[in-house]
Amino acid sequence: MDIGIYLAYAPWIPLPEQLTLARAADELGFHSVWVAETWGQDATVVLGALAATTEQVRLGAAILQIPARQPTTTASAISTIDQISGGRAMLGLGLSGPQVSEGWYGVPFVSPLGRTREYIDIVRMALAR
Repeated sequence: MDIGIYLAYAPWIPLPEQLTLARAADELGFHSVWVAETWGQDATVVLGALAATTEQVRLGAAILQIPARQPTTTASAISTIDQISGGRAMLGLGLSGPQVSEGWYGVPFVSPLGRTREYIDIVRMALAR
């Protein structure tokens, strides 16, 4: 069985402590470390920092929010993290809800399933290049 940990985001666990916990998980042989994208914390930036400071543990985005960025931007970010980490990046995507999509990002919350499928297709195409 693979066991991973989820790092609560700032301000609950400040970034320096997240890095310390991730290094400990790496040293203890955990399978994965997961970080979220939320107000005040960009998961791709945190994953980049974790990629540079860990050696074996897999690094996951739980989740990158679809309305926050274009699919090609997401593909570029996770590809870069994967390169920095030596192939340890894992990508989780999610649409969130209308309050976040419309209220936070200004993106209409229409056809969530279709939008998610299209987004994933574009990310896959971009990563396959």
